Amino acid sequence: MLRVLTLATLFPDASRPTFGGFVERQTLTLAARDDVQLEVVAPIGVPPWPLNHHAQYRQFAAVPEREMWKGVTVHRPRFRSIPKIGGSRAPAAMARAVMPVLRDIHERFPFDIIDAEFFYPDGPAAMRLAADIGVPFSVKARGADIHYWGKKPGCAEQVREAGLQASGLLAVSEALKVDMVALGMAADKITVHYTGIDKELFRPVDRAEAKQSLGITGPLIVTVGALIPRKGQAIVIDALRDVPDATLWCIGEGPDRPALEKQARALGLGERVRFPGNLPHTEVASLLATADVMALPSVSEGLANAWTESLACGTPIVISSAGGAAELIDRPEAGAITAREPAAIATETRRILADPPDQDAVRATVDRFSWERNSDALFTHLSRLVER
Repeated sequence: MLRVLTLATLFPDASRPTFGGFVERQTLTLAARDDVQLEVVAPIGVPPWPLNHHAQYRQFAAVPEREMWKGVTVHRPRFRSIPKIGGSRAPAAMARAVMPVLRDIHERFPFDIIDAEFFYPDGPAAMRLAADIGVPFSVKARGADIHYWGKKPGCAEQVREAGLQASGLLAVSEALKVDMVALGMAADKITVHYTGIDKELFRPVDRAEAKQSLGITGPLIVTVGALIPRKGQAIVIDALRDVPDATLWCIGEGPDRPALEKQARALGLGERVRFPGNLPHTEVASLLATADVMALPSVSEGLANAWTESLACGTPIVISSAGGAAELIDRPEAGAITAREPAAIATETRRILADPPDQDAVRATVDRFSWERNSDALFTHLSRLVER
């Protein structure tokens, strides 16, 4: 029996039901195994008074510090987080808040390993916690935790130290593994661990019928991700000018929304660009399957869930050469890797619209991705570290 303590700041709660859904699914799938016992510690960062009364943080007051979440025990200790300026202090603050909780858990549930689900602040916090409890720890890199926090002064050193001290590491793509090695982490310690896909949820549909139900008459393009500059929604909006009669849905929420809405209006595209906000996974899956193209010209990625989920829906993708892009776009049916420029995005989108690939052929490009494989690989990785 493998006993796992999952440490994840990216984990949903009642106030944020879609937050960190990919971490939740990985965790629940692992916990469902007969040979695994698992509990989750999902720390919540809250700023000091009076900032904690802001609507963004006030919602956490109703979230219990311990609960059964979809059959798994989840602990949610609070730690002090200073917005914008407190990034370098977050791992230590998180470890201090979690330590008493973890000691109590370990007395009752003597877990074998700490499995940290994001490199920052989870990784450096796990390093401190594992040393105190006397167990090994693993950290999973997903993209921004390496590309942003791994370069930010005051944080980069902690990312590297956690990578050096960890018993083992995971990366969501081969490309991200290369980036981790460039930061000084040992290649032989890093295992590529692809995220799974729910292929019952993300699957092809009759596009014409789905579009009709939404009142869409022409081509549909979607983007999926936080509305932040790194994701490149502004580039896709610019590109829309050269994709006649197409509608663009920017799924997600974030600080760039007002600027993106203003941009669409200024370009005369206000009626053709929609911002539905954050949506439940069922609605995201439905829109991805309805779309003709999913475009996401990110600055950096590990291996974006939106890419694989779109392909599982039979919808080709137009993306930049970020992260593991080349690991997915390995045949024409999958879509195209192109420059982060409106003209390039428009050209590739028009090419796909002019000769759309068969939906089943697109879906076949992600045959190797599943939650079952993800769980088997994670179990093997963690078990190997415990046995050392």
